[in-house]
Amino acid sequence: GQGCFQTSSMKLPCVYILANRYRGSMYVGVTSDLVLRVSEHRLDLKAGYTVDRDIKLLVWYEPHAEMPSAILREKQIKRWLREWKFALIEKSNPRWRDLFSEIAGEV
Repeated sequence: GQGCFQTSSMKLPCVYILANRYRGSMYVGVTSDLVLRVSEHRLDLKAGYTVDRDIKLLVWYEPHAEMPSAILREKQIKRWLREWKFALIEKSNPRWRDLFSEIAGEV
């Protein structure tokens, strides 16, 4: 995938999906700093749904040029059926690999 991280000194808005396991519980979010936001999820810094269900794997993300379009896309995906989300993830990540090291530059 393309990064939602640094492009020169600018960070790109990003829609992302986290999961706790293959085809398990999912969380759809939007952020202007994907590495920071996913790090927060991984460290359980935001209590609630993701902490309760151990949702820490970054399985899909999509960069946007501007935050309004990212927010619109997040709202759209949140309304989708689980199967549609599975199809979206599996188009680019069929094995539901954790993509965090890819975005954090730890490859």
